[in-house]
Amino acid sequence: MANNKSSKKRIQIAERNRLHNRTYKSAVRTLMKRCFTACSAYTQEPGDSAKAAVQATLNAAFSKIDKAVKVGVIHRNTGAHQKSRLSAAVKQAVEPAAKA
Repeated sequence: MANNKSSKKRIQIAERNRLHNRTYKSAVRTLMKRCFTACSAYTQEPGDSAKAAVQATLNAAFSKIDKAVKVGVIHRNTGAHQKSRLSAAVKQAVEPAAKA
């Protein structure tokens, strides 16, 4: 347990930062899941509205990942890895439909 004033303050700051970081991480995970879900929905029933939904969810996820990296919640390599996964999923969902 903390003995002096500065260590008690550091505990409070660490807890505040933990809660702030948790909201960012949760939002990133949620937006990634939405993008993957939109991709799977597009592969089952392709259409212009489904393609627009995929693009919208991809843009939202990229934006949130970039913001989390900028703030320092996640490492930049982690952010790049997540964006790469999303791009690959979207490309796999959209490209075969374009070729057919």
